[in-house]
Amino acid sequence: MTSTSRRTFVSSSLAAAGLLTFGPAFWRGAMAAPAKLGAGPYGELLPANEHGLMLPPGFASREIARGGQPVQNTAYAWHRATDGMATYATQDGGWIVVSNSETNPGGVSSIRFTKDGEIADAYRILGAPSRSNCGGGPTPWGTWLTGEEYDGGLIWECDPTGRQPAVARPALGVFSHEAAAVDLERRHVYLTEDKRDGCFYRFTAAKTLGDGGLDLTSGVLEVATGVGQEGVVVWKPVPDPSAASGLLRSQVADARRYNGSEGVWFDDGAVIWTSKGDNSLWSYDVETAVVERLYDPATSGNGTFLKGPDNICVSRSGDLFVCEDNSDLDFDVVLLSYGERTVSPFLRAVGDAANGSTIHNGSELAGVCFSPDGERMFVGSQRAHGGAGAVYEITGPFRHAPVPADGSGETPAPVPPRQPVAVLPVVPSAPRPPAAVEDTDAPGLKIKVARDVDVRTFLEEGILVSVTTDEPTSLTVTVTTGELGYARERERPTRVRPRADTLGTRRLAPRRSGVRNVHPKLRSTQAERLQRALRAAARGKGKTRVRARVTVTARDRSSNVTVATRTLWITPAKRSASRAS
Repeated sequence: MTSTSRRTFVSSSLAAAGLLTFGPAFWRGAMAAPAKLGAGPYGELLPANEHGLMLPPGFASREIARGGQPVQNTAYAWHRATDGMATYATQDGGWIVVSNSETNPGGVSSIRFTKDGEIADAYRILGAPSRSNCGGGPTPWGTWLTGEEYDGGLIWECDPTGRQPAVARPALGVFSHEAAAVDLERRHVYLTEDKRDGCFYRFTAAKTLGDGGLDLTSGVLEVATGVGQEGVVVWKPVPDPSAASGLLRSQVADARRYNGSEGVWFDDGAVIWTSKGDNSLWSYDVETAVVERLYDPATSGNGTFLKGPDNICVSRSGDLFVCEDNSDLDFDVVLLSYGERTVSPFLRAVGDAANGSTIHNGSELAGVCFSPDGERMFVGSQRAHGGAGAVYEITGPFRHAPVPADGSGETPAPVPPRQPVAVLPVVPSAPRPPAAVEDTDAPGLKIKVARDVDVRTFLEEGILVSVTTDEPTSLTVTVTTGELGYARERERPTRVRPRADTLGTRRLAPRRSGVRNVHPKLRSTQAERLQRALRAAARGKGKTRVRARVTVTARDRSSNVTVATRTLWITPAKRSASRAS
């Protein structure tokens, strides 16, 4: 999006913005003592209602969208597999809810509400070629960053009103994106990666635009490194954010690993995120660069009360709400109450007939967020109703001010938001203004590579890669492997930490569509290491070949990107084959 499409900043009071800020000291205080299991500030959950939701007394639910069915008061068929969500205030006192679709093709849809909470419109703001749109995050300038969750995934910046076309932001890295959170003051965007060996990334925008938003077309992408999981973070640049030379998480050897990082939230100097693989919550202090574990199930003394923590948000009262993504029949939105330091289920989506409903069987909860005034919660059940998915609105007596944690009975004074809050214009439902013409379609890409190649042929002649595209594109073809880290020690092979070694690469400028044959230029410096790795493999348990990856990145003139990969087996010189894949 260009600067002319950015939302205008509107200075607002705390009540109008619906936001509070709670810095690192707040969160250290909140978790200074072990959180205790309890009924929570809203009481015990009642039996499941007609939507298959268990809620505290005084709360009610409304299904506002279901996959494959028209949204109420509109003709727009809602997408399937609802995931990450956010809300945006509009100039007429209403708001917009944006929601990801974790399907292929995927995309993002919006629902616009009037100030009275009635649905006024629903529409798509991102479609193909985007896919697997999982997490994301709102920006202070009023756009939505949606992340594609696969190794060739991008961040797309979307206009919640649908007036401007969504634009890919490859400068934020080509990897399996989950969520994003913006620190506008420091020009930072924090990014999570939902992989067992996923990393925690920080993008620094090169400049700020004239209207106060960040220019996401260029900047520096870094990854968090350091010794151990807790302590001071050292940020190191990612050598190749385009992933043409290998997966981003493999490019920096001492990158910190977080098992399945999901939701992330920026909160006045503190970045909070989850890792579902080890059921943990983390906090990063942007001033001290220190990472702390807010919740560790191994030391909590309460067992695991968070099972697969996913999307998160902080309410106006400072309470932290966490969606669960796990294999149980029932799923919770867990509430970590700041004042009482209790941990309790606020909402339970029931998928077990024994508990009164099977609506949410096999689902997960995602996208928890609040309307700008803090009066309504929105949450998605990704595979409700047999896989269609649904979005629910929760209303009731939500708290609007922090509860003191020191027992003094004095409520802390609200802190004005440090980041500006964008208020979006109201777009008429019909006819919708035409969006600017912009190429948002990624290039079609097919590749054909020999499956096996003997090492002598590989080093002397290379490997032929046949690339087919449907439009003029630039091409980057690389051959990488993580299996060169073999060494001999006391006559026994010892494998060191794997890394992505580039065996060969070739770049072609945009020329034409159709078929192009490419021979990656091999690096002769890797020949000896490759031969050594083959000898070490032969001494193992019958393994006599080295696995490599052929990666082709196609980029069109509008910077849309498609990535394709194939596995290549490099064999000893006397064993060759030419089977195509």
